[in-house]
Amino acid sequence: MANIGVVSTTNNQVILRDYVSGFPKESDLYIAATTVDLRVPPGSMAVLVKNLYLSCDPHSRTRMGKPDPLSPASIAHAFTIGKPISGFGVAKAIDSDHPNYKNGDLLWGRVGWEEYSVITPTPSSHFKIHHTDVPLSFYTGLLG
Repeated sequence: MANIGVVSTTNNQVILRDYVSGFPKESDLYIAATTVDLRVPPGSMAVLVKNLYLSCDPHSRTRMGKPDPLSPASIAHAFTIGKPISGFGVAKAIDSDHPNYKNGDLLWGRVGWEEYSVITPTPSSHFKIHHTDVPLSFYTGLLG
Protein backbone atom coordinates (compact mmCIF):
# COMPACT_ATOMS: atom_id res chain seq x y z
CA MET A 1 0.00 0.00 0.00
CA ALA A 2 1.41 3.41 -0.94
CA ASN A 3 1.92 6.11 1.65
CA ILE A 4 -0.44 8.82 0.46
CA GLY A 5 0.84 12.28 1.27
CA VAL A 6 4.45 11.24 1.84
CA VAL A 7 6.70 13.80 0.21
CA SER A 8 10.27 13.05 -0.79
CA THR A 9 13.23 15.10 -1.97
CA THR A 10 16.66 14.60 -3.48
CA ASN A 11 19.34 13.59 -1.00
CA ASN A 12 22.93 13.89 -2.25
CA GLN A 13 25.23 11.46 -0.42
CA VAL A 14 29.01 10.96 -0.24
CA ILE A 15 29.53 7.25 -0.96
CA LEU A 16 32.62 5.08 -0.40
CA ARG A 17 33.48 3.54 -3.80
CA ASP A 18 36.21 1.19 -2.56
CA TYR A 19 38.37 0.67 0.50
CA VAL A 20 41.28 3.09 0.63
CA SER A 21 44.84 1.85 0.57
CA GLY A 22 47.45 4.52 1.15
CA PHE A 23 46.52 8.16 0.70
CA PRO A 24 42.80 8.76 -0.07
CA LYS A 25 42.00 9.92 -3.60
CA GLU A 26 38.97 11.73 -4.95
CA SER A 27 38.14 8.59 -6.96
CA ASP A 28 37.67 6.60 -3.70
CA LEU A 29 34.40 8.47 -3.12
CA TYR A 30 31.52 9.63 -5.26
CA ILE A 31 28.32 11.68 -4.94
CA ALA A 32 25.04 9.81 -5.40
CA ALA A 33 21.68 11.53 -5.83
CA THR A 34 19.10 9.48 -3.93
CA THR A 35 15.69 10.35 -2.48
CA VAL A 36 14.54 10.56 1.11
CA ASP A 37 11.01 10.67 2.52
CA LEU A 38 10.37 13.88 4.41
CA ARG A 39 8.29 12.04 7.03
CA VAL A 40 9.47 9.38 9.46
CA PRO A 41 7.20 6.41 10.18
CA PRO A 42 4.96 6.73 13.26
CA GLY A 43 6.30 4.72 16.20
CA SER A 44 9.83 4.62 14.78
CA MET A 45 11.47 6.95 17.35
CA ALA A 46 13.38 8.32 14.33
CA VAL A 47 14.26 11.90 13.45
CA LEU A 48 14.77 13.20 9.93
CA VAL A 49 17.45 15.88 10.05
CA LYS A 50 18.81 18.38 7.55
CA ASN A 51 22.59 18.33 7.95
CA LEU A 52 24.01 21.83 8.30
CA TYR A 53 27.70 21.22 9.15
CA LEU A 54 29.80 18.05 8.93
CA SER A 55 33.01 17.38 10.80
CA CYS A 56 35.91 15.84 8.87
CA ASP A 57 37.76 14.03 11.67
CA PRO A 58 41.11 12.19 11.35
CA HIS A 59 39.56 8.89 12.48
CA SER A 60 37.42 8.92 9.32
CA ARG A 61 40.54 8.02 7.35
CA THR A 62 41.01 4.78 9.30
CA ARG A 63 37.34 3.91 8.76
CA MET A 64 37.90 4.07 4.97
CA GLY A 65 40.43 1.21 5.05
CA LYS A 66 39.63 -2.45 4.51
CA PRO A 67 38.58 -3.97 7.85
CA ASP A 68 40.82 -6.58 9.45
CA PRO A 69 38.80 -9.84 9.61
CA LEU A 70 40.60 -10.75 12.86
CA SER A 71 39.55 -7.52 14.57
CA PRO A 72 35.86 -7.20 15.49
CA ALA A 73 36.43 -3.52 16.36
CA SER A 74 37.89 -2.90 12.90
CA ILE A 75 34.89 -4.52 11.24
CA ALA A 76 32.38 -2.66 13.43
CA HIS A 77 33.87 0.77 12.73
CA ALA A 78 34.71 0.46 9.03
CA PHE A 79 32.64 2.29 6.43
CA THR A 80 30.66 0.06 4.07
CA ILE A 81 31.44 0.16 0.37
CA GLY A 82 28.48 1.57 -1.56
CA LYS A 83 26.99 3.29 1.50
CA PRO A 84 27.25 6.91 2.70
CA ILE A 85 30.18 7.63 4.97
CA SER A 86 29.30 9.11 8.36
CA GLY A 87 30.71 11.32 11.04
CA PHE A 88 29.68 13.98 13.49
CA GLY A 89 27.72 17.02 12.49
CA VAL A 90 25.24 19.74 13.30
CA ALA A 91 21.71 19.16 12.03
CA LYS A 92 18.18 20.53 12.26
CA ALA A 93 15.19 18.27 12.96
CA ILE A 94 12.76 18.33 10.03
CA ASP A 95 10.36 15.58 11.15
CA SER A 96 10.51 13.81 14.49
CA ASP A 97 8.86 10.81 16.09
CA HIS A 98 11.24 11.00 19.07
CA PRO A 99 9.95 12.38 22.40
CA ASN A 100 13.16 14.34 23.11
CA TYR A 101 13.38 16.12 19.74
CA LYS A 102 10.79 18.30 18.05
CA ASN A 103 10.73 19.78 14.58
CA GLY A 104 13.13 22.72 14.39
CA ASP A 105 15.45 21.51 17.17
CA LEU A 106 19.17 21.77 16.49
CA LEU A 107 21.32 18.80 17.44
CA TRP A 108 24.88 17.50 17.28
CA GLY A 109 25.80 13.88 16.77
CA ARG A 110 26.53 11.10 14.31
CA VAL A 111 24.96 11.69 10.90
CA GLY A 112 25.63 10.60 7.33
CA TRP A 113 27.63 12.67 4.90
CA GLU A 114 24.48 13.59 3.04
CA GLU A 115 21.98 16.40 2.87
CA TYR A 116 19.43 14.59 5.05
CA SER A 117 19.86 11.75 7.54
CA VAL A 118 17.31 9.59 9.34
CA ILE A 119 18.67 8.95 12.83
CA THR A 120 17.52 7.30 16.04
CA PRO A 121 19.09 9.58 18.67
CA THR A 122 20.69 8.13 21.79
CA PRO A 123 22.07 10.12 24.74
CA SER A 124 25.57 8.76 24.06
CA SER A 125 25.68 9.81 20.41
CA HIS A 126 23.49 12.93 20.08
CA PHE A 127 22.65 16.03 22.07
CA LYS A 128 20.34 18.96 21.61
CA ILE A 129 22.05 22.30 20.94
CA HIS A 130 20.77 24.93 23.35
CA HIS A 131 23.46 27.59 22.91
CA THR A 132 23.06 29.32 19.57
CA ASP A 133 24.93 32.47 20.58
CA VAL A 134 28.05 31.06 18.86
CA PRO A 135 28.39 29.93 15.24
CA LEU A 136 26.87 26.46 14.85
CA SER A 137 30.01 25.35 13.01
CA PHE A 138 31.86 25.55 16.36
CA TYR A 139 30.03 22.35 17.37
CA THR A 140 32.07 20.42 14.77
CA GLY A 141 35.22 21.37 16.70
CA LEU A 142 35.59 22.98 20.11
CA LEU A 143 32.01 22.47 21.30
CA GLY A 144 31.29 19.04 19.76
